[in-house]
Amino acid sequence: MKFTIFPAIDIVDGKCVRLYQGDYSKEKIYNSDPVDQALQFQENGAQWVHIVDLDAARSGDLKNQTIIASIAQSVDIPIQVGGGIRSVDTAQTLFDAGVDRVVLGTAAVEQPELLEVLTNKGFRIAVGIDGKDGYVATRGWQIATELKVTELASRFESSGAEVAIVTEIQKDGTLEGPDLQGLSEMLAETSLPIIASGGLSSLQDLKDLLQLKNMDRKLSGVITGKALYEGKMNLPEALLIAQDFESRDDGKY
Repeated sequence: MKFTIFPAIDIVDGKCVRLYQGDYSKEKIYNSDPVDQALQFQENGAQWVHIVDLDAARSGDLKNQTIIASIAQSVDIPIQVGGGIRSVDTAQTLFDAGVDRVVLGTAAVEQPELLEVLTNKGFRIAVGIDGKDGYVATRGWQIATELKVTELASRFESSGAEVAIVTEIQKDGTLEGPDLQGLSEMLAETSLPIIASGGLSSLQDLKDLLQLKNMDRKLSGVITGKALYEGKMNLPEALLIAQDFESRDDGKY
């Protein structure tokens, strides 16, 4: 599977924001127009856009579906959306709005049967595995569980999910580098393609993720937000690095 860089748009109250370690009280607004932000990412060469309705993630009810629909109608690249998708109707609303893939996080833990229902309908699904110190957190990262992230991932190997998006909450929004050890363990524990999320801070971090390997398995992509918004990483350059890496025979820099 081709390594994909997913620029991220997290939405709160209709604005493009980033949180620090999932803390809603530590919010920074980067763009008041998420549609404009998505178009910027497309112009810079993005092949996907990753969107999270943070209001919905916390409440369980879609809050920014009008904006999400506007993004889907405005860009020519696929979008995946997470946050508060806990029913067939909610997923259907997003797919009807033009979303290409939805991310089940809380529902994957609390309603695993929902994933099967959605995949049987032909919907494209990603499992969002959000962890803190190796254990799953749900409902907008507000609720801690005793379920290990590796255990959750293994549950969905034959579920029909296309990918697992793995986030270490304590890395998210920190610009402190990705959780390479945790991601390596995930590659070993599940056959699902893995997209990394959280902590990416530089092109060197990107190179480290590209070279990460366990049991002959590599990552399928990375989600990045704050590094782009803070100017720590340039999206066109990052895309060129990923493309160059895939063309190398030795798999090294």
